[in-house]
Amino acid sequence: MKKFSLLAILAAFLIGLAGCNTVKGVGKDVAALGNGVDHAATTVSNKM
Repeated sequence: MKKFSLLAILAAFLIGLAGCNTVKGVGKDVAALGNGVDHAATTVSNKM
């Protein structure tokens, strides 16, 4: 029973760690998208 509990805790820890990396990656993608929109808006503004 102790072995199963240890495996369950380890699995939960690894899933949580993977989730954090995924959320971090999404944050970077959203930031890159925002930078792209900002650059496009600046380019259009300069052409006016």
